[in-house]
Amino acid sequence: MSIGIKTSRESFAEHIMGLPVLDTHTHLVGDRLCAADFWEIAHYFWLFREMQAAGYPDDPMELPEETRIAAFLEAYHGTRNTLMNIAFTHIFKDLYGIVIQDAASIREADAAVRKSARSAGWAQEVADRMQARRFVVNIPEHAEFQGMKQNAILIPRIDGKLGGWVKEIASSDDPAAAFTHAREKLAELLDKYKDDGCKGIMTTLPAYEASANRKVVIEQGSTKDEILMMLLHEVCAAVEQRGMLLQLFLGVERSWCGTAVPANDPSRILKLSALFETYACTFELVVATELNNLDIVQAAWNFPNVHVGGHWWFNFRASTYRDSMQYRLEALPAIKSSLIVSDARSMEWSYGKIAVIKRLVAEFLWNQIEAGWIDQDTAYPIAEDWLYRSAAKRYGIEI
Repeated sequence: MSIGIKTSRESFAEHIMGLPVLDTHTHLVGDRLCAADFWEIAHYFWLFREMQAAGYPDDPMELPEETRIAAFLEAYHGTRNTLMNIAFTHIFKDLYGIVIQDAASIREADAAVRKSARSAGWAQEVADRMQARRFVVNIPEHAEFQGMKQNAILIPRIDGKLGGWVKEIASSDDPAAAFTHAREKLAELLDKYKDDGCKGIMTTLPAYEASANRKVVIEQGSTKDEILMMLLHEVCAAVEQRGMLLQLFLGVERSWCGTAVPANDPSRILKLSALFETYACTFELVVATELNNLDIVQAAWNFPNVHVGGHWWFNFRASTYRDSMQYRLEALPAIKSSLIVSDARSMEWSYGKIAVIKRLVAEFLWNQIEAGWIDQDTAYPIAEDWLYRSAAKRYGIEI
């Protein structure tokens, strides 16, 4: 749509839905990109959690099919108001032309998914339907996308390595030597990733009490939090030296119980701010908790090398997107902000969640136009940056 041509709300939304996107965080696996049957889509973690809240059993695949279908329908109808239910409904309505309403529709949907799974071109077809140009994965073995025009963008995750180094150093009889060894291993790892063409690395972080502005010498008695923070200094220095970027995924805590939970921490980003100030590498901050949405915008406002990413885990809510977009619109150039994090394990779920995000972007920006804060000529490039260009620029993808 050319700049300068005014349009209606419906046409504006249609234009936004047709914009290219870059999905910056997925769990897609290159040789099995699509769901094999209806139940792989129906039991996606986020929808499954909401269905459990409506009485769906914990082990539905152990049930006879008729009992499972009946239980699914009861929980599905009981969660029609939830965001994941809405996304799931769009998947089957848009991609398969099926409205889930009874046992017959579920069997029809299962047959349709099984058929599409046998089609070598289905993954690319679904990606084209949502205008998804590229996808990010974090496991090297998952990056070769079979049957698609392009492979995934690989941004390897190092949290397993990072956590292992922390434990080794903390339990060592010579923590200083163990720290030096970990630094050498880190350098070797990043050199390999750099040689393989990776633009950056990602890591999740557990809760931490230490702050980046308080450097310590690692020795006997150093806490795990102090070791973690000093290793983060080494990570940032190594990333900066190699001209790479660092994605930080924050806000999910696993130490309180056996289930991952969101952990709102008003000091989480503040404790890292000395890293942003000290190292010239590009940081991309992705958070799983509502209260940190404003914190990462403030960090990106203060530090030119900090960018804000999409909504992760418990932060994938329409309400948090609306608030977050307001923060970003008021404070940041759109080129510093990305919105797409599907966390999808199948191409179908990437479609469903991207459809939700695009609808939210269209509604939000149109409301800003109607209120007189921006005009349509401003809104279009904002949406393009949020959905695609910001991430593409960071990852070195041709825009």
